[in-house]
Amino acid sequence: MPTARPALDPGLRELLADMPLMSRLSPEILAHLRRLPPTPVESLLAHRPVDRREITVPAGDGTAIPLSVFGPARTDRAAAAPCVYWMHGGGMVMGDRFSQIDIPLEWLDEFGAVVVSVDYRLAPEATGTALVDDCYQGLLRIAEHAEELGIDPARIVVAGASAGGGLAAGVTLLARDRGMPAIAGQMLICPMLDHRNTSTSSRQYSGVPGVWTGEMNAFGWRAVLGDLTADEVPAYVSPALADDLSGLPTTYIDTGSAEVFRDEDTDYATRIWAAGGQAELHVWAGGFHGFDALFPQAPISATARRTRTDWLARLLSADLADPADPAA
Repeated sequence: MPTARPALDPGLRELLADMPLMSRLSPEILAHLRRLPPTPVESLLAHRPVDRREITVPAGDGTAIPLSVFGPARTDRAAAAPCVYWMHGGGMVMGDRFSQIDIPLEWLDEFGAVVVSVDYRLAPEATGTALVDDCYQGLLRIAEHAEELGIDPARIVVAGASAGGGLAAGVTLLARDRGMPAIAGQMLICPMLDHRNTSTSSRQYSGVPGVWTGEMNAFGWRAVLGDLTADEVPAYVSPALADDLSGLPTTYIDTGSAEVFRDEDTDYATRIWAAGGQAELHVWAGGFHGFDALFPQAPISATARRTRTDWLARLLSADLADPADPAA
């Protein structure tokens, strides 16, 4: 097992020193983590002019899947807005639709985007394709009711962090293969893409405490795959398995050099390029898993978050340009 690892960013290392870390998850630890207080979304909304609504969409088996919709106050709306459809992180086994919601809410502030966050079911209670199907059904609902929600259906971006990044990739593959809905871009933040957990970075960050380790990753994947054999795992669940990455919308991927998902994330970007697609990849030197969500005050985190916002600004600007205009 490799023991040499990229050094942490000095500012992050100092912040991480005060954080309790572990190397493994167990059913008992997961139960404890799930009992922790939820994300206090009200404090994030307190000083924002936001219209909020709660809706549900039926999953394939009829289960009601909650969606939270955060849009600019109606008095501020001049036209249909772009939409960020958000999938939260948590290793597919924890978290809720308000986890890491501060990230997309910055795009509500910046662009007047409507932010929709989906409360997909978690493993091990839900397994196989249930999680990605929940997310896809929510996306269909948003696209079909775009006018009602003040959304421009040509400017829907799917985005997610960690497990949510993997689900965003799976949803994008589903939308491509089923021909609907249209997705303008996908933003995959340190995405969880490969159930095989065998890359160099997976091995480098096993056997040591961390925010998300190889052992924790194996636990999360076992929970979501359930009784599926290796040959039965769909690419929509583990997007690294997809044989064909052509025809995807423009993609943003970022990851840290000091994290378990580094290699599967860089490989995914490489394979999009190989298929003739467009991807922007950032590997933040010294970044550990989820560094910018845990410590947004760190200089490297501010840079990473600003870089994503700049990419989104370019994407939305391009979408607004008139394709018939040769100067566009």
